[in-house]
Amino acid sequence: MNENLSVFAVFSLLSVLAVGGGAAVLPETKELVVGSYHWLSDDQFRDIYGLGQVVPGPNMLMVIVIGYHVTGFTGALLAFLGFFLPAGAISWAASRVWDHFEGSPWRRSLQQGLAPLVVGLMAAGTISIARTAIDGTLTILIAIGVFAGVYFMKKVNPAILVLGGGLVGLVLLSGTGAGMPPG
Repeated sequence: MNENLSVFAVFSLLSVLAVGGGAAVLPETKELVVGSYHWLSDDQFRDIYGLGQVVPGPNMLMVIVIGYHVTGFTGALLAFLGFFLPAGAISWAASRVWDHFEGSPWRRSLQQGLAPLVVGLMAAGTISIARTAIDGTLTILIAIGVFAGVYFMKKVNPAILVLGGGLVGLVLLSGTGAGMPPG
């Protein structure tokens, strides 16, 4: 299959599976782009995901970077369209049906049933990224520190904590070679 068509097909599939947002399909995204298609290494995927967390906008804009890595500008455009058009079309159609059933006990039951599913999918995404990023005692401590900061310091912007964790990692891990790209 043409590499551009593969990019579009992979991200279209992920778009349809992304119940609850892009974080819900992170494990499958990683499996497809790292394991099945070998477009990225584990470290590249982790770095692209990390970049997506820091830059403004939806974190799943990372699909553009992955598409660009595969086939350049065309891949970036196809990854973007593949990931956002199907989900947008499904969301628009579902919202039309959803509004029709306002006040229905069926609608409330569906909402209550989907909530734990979404939380589980997001937890799976977190675990998938953690397996790639956490590779020693120091990285465990950084992860715990950033988590504690996000959880307990409600008035601090999480981006500051993520950047702080990155700086701590840069300073403390640069001499060990852990978490650093191969040189």
